[in-house]
Amino acid sequence: MAEPTAPHDDLDLPVPLGPHPPRRVVSLVPSLTEAVAATAPGLLVGATNWCSHPADLAVSRIGGTKNPDVPGVLALGPDLVLANDEENRRPDLDALRAAGVPVWVTDIRTLDDAFRSLDRLLTTACGLPRPAWLDEAEAAWRDVRPVADGPRAVVPIWRRPWMVLGRDTFAGDLLRRLGVRLVHADHPERYPAVPLPELLAERPDLVVLPDEPYRFTAADGPEAFPGVPAALVSGRHLTWYGPSLVTAPTVLRAALDHPFTSGSVGAS
Repeated sequence: MAEPTAPHDDLDLPVPLGPHPPRRVVSLVPSLTEAVAATAPGLLVGATNWCSHPADLAVSRIGGTKNPDVPGVLALGPDLVLANDEENRRPDLDALRAAGVPVWVTDIRTLDDAFRSLDRLLTTACGLPRPAWLDEAEAAWRDVRPVADGPRAVVPIWRRPWMVLGRDTFAGDLLRRLGVRLVHADHPERYPAVPLPELLAERPDLVVLPDEPYRFTAADGPEAFPGVPAALVSGRHLTWYGPSLVTAPTVLRAALDHPFTSGSVGAS
């Protein structure tokens, strides 16, 4: 009898799952950790140090997304590791595969990608029923109607050097759906490094400052854009694909609708 065909992940790589649904899962991606924990809390046995949700997550910590403790992951005896093509390094994933661990990699550039990918990861890779929160997230975004002629915005994700959202990003797609027009949406790079004088020269209507990956705050970021309204937004709601998508439209809209203006002198 022929072996069943292995399912393929978002990179179209075959993932040799066993005959039974996984029972021990390690997640190398904070948003995927939250997605699995919200759907089947007992499935996770390991997660990164950056996996902060749910707050009561009690699993082994195996390092960062860019520098996971591969031997530590293997010691947990996982029958599935969850990863993301953007967040995790391929040599680490190759080392896990070489040790015989199935690795499921997501590749998410848009909100629609997220919905499709999460459904496949949870139902096909993890063998779980489709969760109600995923239906709620789709419904929440289905009702979003972008404002006409929304603000032209610069969206930094790092400083020293300044880096911004460019083309083809999940966060950029969410902002676009909320009516924000990204200044760098057509940049050749997805996360270009752009010097501050060039950012200011664009004369944006708005600067959107998330609290991750760089933790922008009212005291760290807006002062570099004097006179430009600044919206401080939740990085989890802007960049994570998981249960946070249920409330993301409301949370992000509230922040975008209530920017404040800094009168300080520009900083590097």
